Amino acid sequence: MGGGGVAGIAWTTGLLAGLAEHGQDLTGADLLVGTSAGSVVAAQVASGRPLAELYARQADPALQTAEIPAEIDFEKFAADFGGAVTGASDPAEVRRAVGKLALAAETVSEADRRAVIEARLPVHEWPSQRLVIVAVDAETGEPRRFDRESGVPLVDAVAASCAVPGVWPAVTIEGRRYVDGGVRSAENADYATGYTRVTVVSPLGADAPLPMEKPLLEVLDDLRAAGAEVTLITPDEASQAAVGENPLDPATRTPAAEAGRAQGAALTLSWS
Repeated sequence: MGGGGVAGIAWTTGLLAGLAEHGQDLTGADLLVGTSAGSVVAAQVASGRPLAELYARQADPALQTAEIPAEIDFEKFAADFGGAVTGASDPAEVRRAVGKLALAAETVSEADRRAVIEARLPVHEWPSQRLVIVAVDAETGEPRRFDRESGVPLVDAVAASCAVPGVWPAVTIEGRRYVDGGVRSAENADYATGYTRVTVVSPLGADAPLPMEKPLLEVLDDLRAAGAEVTLITPDEASQAAVGENPLDPATRTPAAEAGRAQGAALTLSWS
């Protein structure tokens, strides 16, 4: 499950709810890999709370948690990223450049942002279900996969994975600063290598505007070459319209959740 802001959280939750309501429940997967918005959904799903409840927390304004509004110009955001990585010779150097940008940005405090993430999660303990949450070390550029064996609190892992560079503060864990796992890949789908059936939910779509270590479609080809059957789910036209221009806008949650649910209800999953 990939990144996409608060709209991506709502859309993905709605999508999973719509699929489950029509006999295609994906929540019992042997492995959940969550990146950024996807880390929130993965943690929520693995908590064991019913999908209907998780959907209501996104679609019903009375149940939605408090968010810190963020305005973002994605063209400028992509340009800033591009400027930061100019001259970088390899993916790790790109990630370090983006991490440097993140550490220099003026943002809300870590504590204020952590409170938002804490409120999003109905359960704060790591689940028994296999859950991997991806973030990137802002200084070294190395990705890190947090899980229940890492000794890192679930809330901190999710906060790190959701630390959009230049928008939200890097997250301090064990003396290191971490930024959004999307700095490596919006989905990090390659971490499902070795599994025989893989479903990739990508709120940003296959043509995400930000630089990635490898294009998503190439990653999916690699998974297939390794023996997996793969399906990719991206927002349909109605879902894209519901999200609009700013997926970080909390007002997108209700329409994105409803559109995702409708899309999930209309989908018939197949893997190839």
